[in-house]
Amino acid sequence: MKRKIVIALSVFFLIFLISGIYILTTIQKTTSEVDNLIRLHQIGILREHLLVQLKRAQSDLYLKNTRYARSIDTVVTHVQTMDSSLSACFSCHHADNVTKKLDDLRNRFQQYKNALSRVFTIRANRSRLEAEEDNAFNIGTELISEVDEITTMTNKKLEERTRAALKDIKRTKNILYVLLAGVPLVLLGLSIVFLRGFTRPVDTLLTATRQLKAGDLDYRIKGLQDEYGEVATSFNEMASSLKEHYLRMQWAEQVVVLGELAGGLAHEIKNPIAGIKGAMEVLSSSSSLPKGNKDILLKVIEQIERIEVLLKSLLNFAQPPKPAFLYVDVNNVLDTTISLAEKHPLFLSNNSRSITIVRAFDSRIPKIMADPIQLQQVFMNLLLNAADAMPGGGTLTAQTLLDGTSRFLRITITDTGKGIDKSIINKIFLPFFTTKPKGTGLGLAITKRLVEQHGGSIHVANNPDGGASFTIDLPIKLEGVPSA
Repeated sequence: MKRKIVIALSVFFLIFLISGIYILTTIQKTTSEVDNLIRLHQIGILREHLLVQLKRAQSDLYLKNTRYARSIDTVVTHVQTMDSSLSACFSCHHADNVTKKLDDLRNRFQQYKNALSRVFTIRANRSRLEAEEDNAFNIGTELISEVDEITTMTNKKLEERTRAALKDIKRTKNILYVLLAGVPLVLLGLSIVFLRGFTRPVDTLLTATRQLKAGDLDYRIKGLQDEYGEVATSFNEMASSLKEHYLRMQWAEQVVVLGELAGGLAHEIKNPIAGIKGAMEVLSSSSSLPKGNKDILLKVIEQIERIEVLLKSLLNFAQPPKPAFLYVDVNNVLDTTISLAEKHPLFLSNNSRSITIVRAFDSRIPKIMADPIQLQQVFMNLLLNAADAMPGGGTLTAQTLLDGTSRFLRITITDTGKGIDKSIINKIFLPFFTTKPKGTGLGLAITKRLVEQHGGSIHVANNPDGGASFTIDLPIKLEGVPSA
């Protein structure tokens, strides 16, 4: 987020800076070009003025010895004005080649002035005077022709340069118009882009909070980055935590309701079942009873015993015994339970079935406060379930270790069976849910309840390479009980 703001401000600053520099540079260039053109036009006017003064001095020479002849003072004034115009032209040029030409031109004007001075001031014989007049006239004619040629040529070049300058000014003006109209549009577009970049994550977060408020605890935020990404991660973690607490509360309510129902049913059914079983045993012990009828009574007694087992499980689920906390070594309890489980028929090897048990115990784990009998019941149930999940044999791994925070002790029972169907993996801890034909659906429910009585939690997940893993986290220090 901070990076985007810095980028946005940098882009806006660069656009304004570049636009401002271009506008200032363009204005300066255009102003300089206009000033140069004005100066050149002023020089052209000075040249034309020089040409006019030169022609006036030449006309004074034409009118000499006529009744229109000007006075000597007027002639002197005209010559001085011509000399001032020449000095003005000379002061306006600084290039070496132009200065050299002007110096040459100034020398010839000086010759022209001297010739005019001799014509109007000397009193010599007529032939010499006529020679001076011819010389002054020829010099003046040449100067008029040369100055006129220079003026015409420079005016033509100046006109071309003026047209080009006006064309550049017009193009520059159009560019400035486009720039003045385009920069705000570009800035507006960039503002919209950046605002969308800022508001879209906010809208996403707002939508997520509304979904959460509506009860959709599975809604997750995706695709956000930077600070918004951190907020999204925190939101997703919060939603996961809320869902976990909700499921725990839901589980607790179900446990209470089912416990009361199961307890009541067990007590109501237990006594009649005991009476029926006793009657069936008396009847089956009669020596006069035919063998076929006796077999039927034995099967009835067997089914009654199954009902008794179910009732016992119901009572254990409804009113589990309170754990008798002792300092126990979980590694020893798990190892003892594995040794007992190995004698169970599910673990016995034959030609078609072989289960290898791997013990991966962490020797660093401390003793914890727990009920060893209930822990043994939990471990035995998970071990038998793991063996049942590998009808063709496989590897069962029992692992203990400390979690990263050193607050929990983790026990993992892993098998290499087919795993658990994704559609039912979240239901296997529910009471009376089972996939086994003869199962009661209370084994894992009782296991979960016993683990929670120890302040721990139990989770199940499928392994990437097949099979499933049951993970139990037990607190190293139980609340309200001093540690060892």
